[in-house]
Amino acid sequence: MRTWIKNSLIALLGASTVLGGLAVAQGVRGGCWHGHGAFSGPMSEADAARWRERMLERAGKELSLDATQRERLSALMDAARQQRQALVAAGGDPRTALAGFIAGERFDAAGAQAWALDKLDGLREASPALIAATAAFYDSLRPEQQQQLRDLLAQGPRARHAWGG
Repeated sequence: MRTWIKNSLIALLGASTVLGGLAVAQGVRGGCWHGHGAFSGPMSEADAARWRERMLERAGKELSLDATQRERLSALMDAARQQRQALVAAGGDPRTALAGFIAGERFDAAGAQAWALDKLDGLREASPALIAATAAFYDSLRPEQQQQLRDLLAQGPRARHAWGG
């Protein structure tokens, strides 16, 4: 592949990552993905704990989870939160990053690429724990619970919104 094509694709990937991060951050309100209102900062620990308990309660009712399954779901939720925090810490604020990339006369493709690689490194580091927690939770479900979960995921985001997620 020609060098200029490869560099253009890398720059396009970096720019789309940055712009995608900005689009996601724009839709965040109070740490939740509601899509209406301005970004008011990350979810506080108290809000996160309330959201976590609400999700555990709803999932427990919907899937008829026993105590062991609830513990594993709780561990999964903790691992997912740690991964999100690692991603935020790895790349910093997307708006600040984009402002830095467009501060000069030319787009800082190398900086955008480094930013994207930092995000990927954060994801790579946190993924094994998240995958292990997901496997432990899913494997602890009875076959009918696994089918309920598959059906819920197949229904898409509107069904998950009914759970508050």
